[in-house]
Amino acid sequence: MLSKSEITKILELLRSEAKAAVGGTEPMAIALAVAKATELLGCCPEKVVAKLSPKIIKNSVGVNVNGMDGAVGIPYAIALGACYGKPEAELDVLNHVTPDMLPAARKFISERRYVLKQAHTFELIYVEIEATGGGHEAKVIIAKSPTHFMFLKVDDKILLDERWDLAKEYNRTHESWLNMKMIYDFAVEVPIDQLQFLLDGARLNKEIAHMAFNGQYGLGLGKMMKGSFEERMVGQNTMPRMISYACAACDVRMSGARIKVFCNSGSGNQGIVGTLPLLIFAEETCVPESKLLRGLAMSMLTIIYIKHLLGNMSAHCSCVLASAGSACGLAYMLGGDYDAVVAAVKNNIASLTGMVCDGAKPSCALRISGAVNGAFQSAMMAIEGICVPSTDGIIEDSVDRSLDNIANIGRDAMLENDSMILRIITEKEGKEADN
Repeated sequence: MLSKSEITKILELLRSEAKAAVGGTEPMAIALAVAKATELLGCCPEKVVAKLSPKIIKNSVGVNVNGMDGAVGIPYAIALGACYGKPEAELDVLNHVTPDMLPAARKFISERRYVLKQAHTFELIYVEIEATGGGHEAKVIIAKSPTHFMFLKVDDKILLDERWDLAKEYNRTHESWLNMKMIYDFAVEVPIDQLQFLLDGARLNKEIAHMAFNGQYGLGLGKMMKGSFEERMVGQNTMPRMISYACAACDVRMSGARIKVFCNSGSGNQGIVGTLPLLIFAEETCVPESKLLRGLAMSMLTIIYIKHLLGNMSAHCSCVLASAGSACGLAYMLGGDYDAVVAAVKNNIASLTGMVCDGAKPSCALRISGAVNGAFQSAMMAIEGICVPSTDGIIEDSVDRSLDNIANIGRDAMLENDSMILRIITEKEGKEADN
């Protein structure tokens, strides 16, 4: 049993990490920095060199900028920022941009007026823009947050310099004061009225999924799964509905739509995986709201716990790892006790080793489809008393050590994979500028 102070501490953590936020901030940070450099130059840049952190690259490379079809990825964030950006609007820097403005951006790209490089920095959020035009040079650095200017320079005149506050090294010590027993105890002991915000968030994500069902977003995977052909092939029972709703919400999220999504640890896809499968399962099987709320708490806290262990520099696909949260929440909602919850987590992570992240993009919906399916299978196995044994791979008797093992792999062992993926992405973007 947890003390009142422990419950309060965990609840504060849950509230701080599980909340609604507008997505697509990374491409907007790029556009904002370029727009500011353009303002300093006094004209549209003739050349832009963009040096970006891995996080910025990965979360911008496959996203529709400002939700516009045909404006995908970093080149358009740079070009639209240069041609039309309004830096005073901060993350709404491109909100006034319309599809009829795309030809100018395409011309900017086709003329090879930008160069993309990976920045050598320990900062997660880092955008460095060097722009030339009209006989002048400008340099802009955004870091720490997507709207925080740390360096401004035009020609030889430095207007702002806070570079002393940039990270000098990366702290590889990743620990968490959480553990699975604390998460389970909190979820079953916390006053139920304190968890209502989680259900509100899950319903918000469901509304986003309905946008995809009624429109055209991303790959359209969620909408496709509700089609007549798919219904004949797969059916429209609980499992397909859980998957279609989660994929649909991801379709909208990855299309670049500037809408609020209920996130986990700053990730919309993690929030979607941590909430929507549970909500749809509860609606389909008439799970009491109180049990759903506690399942949501278990799911979202498990994702937060894993994120603590991984850190923000992980090479693992975070939306797939988030399915460990869904698995334990579903196991609880199916009537499982702590042992079943632990088994669900172990079953889930046993299938996830080595799933790399290659950026935020529409095809993330495909990964979410597999993630939700894996979460449900893991929970069903746990309820049947099936648990991957400690003789298998990275799984140990302790669920916490098992989670630490997969975190070590994603955080440290897979960094070379991550470097190769980033090299492929940046070189691909450069080739597009040559075409």
